[in-house]
Amino acid sequence: MSLGVREAAEALLSGEEREPLTDAWPELDVHTAYAIQDEALRLRQARGETLIGVKLGMTSRAMRKSMGIDTPLLAWLTDAMVLPAGVPVPSLIHPRAEPELVFVMGQRLSGPGVTAATALAAADRVHGGVEIIDSRYRDYRFKLPDAVADNGFSAYFTLGPVGVAPSTLDLSLEAALLEVDGAIVDTATGAAVQGHPAEALALAANALGARGLTLEPGWIVLTGGMTDAVDLRPGSRVAAHFSQLGSVTLAGS
Repeated sequence: MSLGVREAAEALLSGEEREPLTDAWPELDVHTAYAIQDEALRLRQARGETLIGVKLGMTSRAMRKSMGIDTPLLAWLTDAMVLPAGVPVPSLIHPRAEPELVFVMGQRLSGPGVTAATALAAADRVHGGVEIIDSRYRDYRFKLPDAVADNGFSAYFTLGPVGVAPSTLDLSLEAALLEVDGAIVDTATGAAVQGHPAEALALAANALGARGLTLEPGWIVLTGGMTDAVDLRPGSRVAAHFSQLGSVTLAGS
């Protein structure tokens, strides 16, 4: 028997592993999945969390291929998802890490019709970062509506120490080396993210605009994994080394 929007949001926020929503709710579509995501945000805010931005998921070809998904998605970020540098990643169900290019907005950005150039001009600075994603679904099995409803598998993110004006870098060429326990396991440039991270930022503004929402000054925007995500096992260390934006290192608890 399928859950309602409120019940699905509560179930996904429980922190417990579960079967995909679409197993019992095969007619669940992306529109309803976003309603579940929005309801979960309201529940987070009711328990004291503050909305601080958005994240994009599945913006790289590598991520879409690995997850069997062909459509980027949007999800919410709250202050409870910020993981300070040096703090071990809390215990999660299926923690995975991915390097990202992260914008901090300087101006309000409203769609539709936002271009990459307009988006880039509205950003105050860009950082390297690492996002920790965590699916609540057993055996890491899901469809696109499941991923959307589960807020794009958001868990935590850490920003790198270097933040610069986006105009000072060619972000399509900004590279990231992904390291696990001292071994380089993957590498990519910003071009892996929708061809240019600013295209992902524009996509976020336009997707929100279609829902009557905007990117606000000060908001953080994670533009999506540059590489495939890697498992973060207990005791392991994952590091992302950016060519101009410093390094971020996380440790599994």
